[in-house]
Amino acid sequence: MVALPSPGELDYSDEGIISSADAEAVIAERADKTMEAFKDMDQELLGTLTHPEEGVRFTQYSNVNVEEDLVFTTEEMENFFDDTDKYVWGRYDGVGDNIELAPNEYYEEFIYTQDFIDPEEIGYNEIISNSGTIQENQFEVYSDAIIAEYYFSGFDEELDGMDWESLRLVFQYYGDTWYLVGVIHNQWTT
Repeated sequence: MVALPSPGELDYSDEGIISSADAEAVIAERADKTMEAFKDMDQELLGTLTHPEEGVRFTQYSNVNVEEDLVFTTEEMENFFDDTDKYVWGRYDGVGDNIELAPNEYYEEFIYTQDFIDPEEIGYNEIISNSGTIQENQFEVYSDAIIAEYYFSGFDEELDGMDWESLRLVFQYYGDTWYLVGVIHNQWTT
């Protein structure tokens, strides 16, 4: 296996974020492979893509909450869809009720909610979607990260884009590989 460039070997934007061009060159193939694993619910592959030290943090909306977002280890990702335990993943935007779901239920509501393997647009280390009311903080939480955002601008013309959705996959470098450390679902919120 060929080692991928480390963060120190890449170009950065004025904001201190790995440039979009470098991010795409480094992570596009791995991000697509990860999205395919989610589409196919391939928990074995997801386990191999998961950061061996950090695990994967799941965020329902664009604001990453390091205190409350759930983190699953490599081993937990290898059994993600078989796990029937209910977890509190966070709170629903607008109503504040707990998001209490088993992993496969969470998957249906906050991970693969659209055909993200074939998105309208993909952005690398750039924000395509913007929830407006929720603070964007993924680049502060995940240092030297590469984030691939799979985006749809909307589905129903009558809603004038208020039904947009995206799924962001966050990768950090460890050893000689970029591993999945975060999954951020984003959508229009009230």
